[in-house]
Amino acid sequence: MYLSIDIGGTKTLLASLTNEGVITERVRFETPKDYSDFLQLLSDNVVTLSTKDFIACGVGAPGRIDRKKGTGVAMGNLPWKNTPLQTDIRKIVRCPVIVDNDANLAGLSEAMLLKHEYDRVLYITVSTGIGTGIIVDQAIDPAFADSEGGQILLEHNNKLMQWEDFASGSAIVRRYGKKAKDITDEQTWQHIAHDLSLGLIDLIAVVQPQIIVFGGSVGNYLDRFKKPLREALQRFETPLVPIPPFIEARRPDDAVLYGCYDLAKSVHGKTHS
Repeated sequence: MYLSIDIGGTKTLLASLTNEGVITERVRFETPKDYSDFLQLLSDNVVTLSTKDFIACGVGAPGRIDRKKGTGVAMGNLPWKNTPLQTDIRKIVRCPVIVDNDANLAGLSEAMLLKHEYDRVLYITVSTGIGTGIIVDQAIDPAFADSEGGQILLEHNNKLMQWEDFASGSAIVRRYGKKAKDITDEQTWQHIAHDLSLGLIDLIAVVQPQIIVFGGSVGNYLDRFKKPLREALQRFETPLVPIPPFIEARRPDDAVLYGCYDLAKSVHGKTHS
């Protein structure tokens, strides 16, 4: 059995998975802002799982990760700095632990589902902010492992702004007073698609993905903005920068959990087969 831990800014998810990657049990709790409180809650919830002996544990966390040390350097909406996640969580779960950025892991999970079709996948989560994961040959590309696509600087309203400051789910709520799930007006979605296209074309030019997978609270409504987004992107298309197909994430709510499993198994599974 493997253990996956998805640490979010508001909630943390735990899941036990079989060697074949089937979730057998899951637990959810609110993520405390205090790190010590988080560790205590994590410990309290791990002991409720019926499985106590895990081959390995994968951890997804927001923000920048020091993979060599297994620490969370800066963790987005959580006020944790240089947090020794790998060391502290290993004491709780008593098995090898590997930590990576949550968008990377979500991208890994979705890319594994496409491994027979595409070797170069760009995963974009459009939610509170905008996160990116770049997966090549079913592995997190080390050259882009620390990329923060949402913080690309772009001109918007005659000033330089981070892409996520005007195109993320939070920005949509500020601008329109509604969450993406409540927006049905085609013209509004055209504006949203335009804002998304401005950063996306830069990513496409640099990464040259074969396919783009959308997740997150906005990305999950791709069917509402897919057509205007493609039209907006095609204005920038050139022979050197082709626009790839894009799809919704197949497991949007559990993508990070499955990515934690995929990473843990790839690193620690062979020695415990």
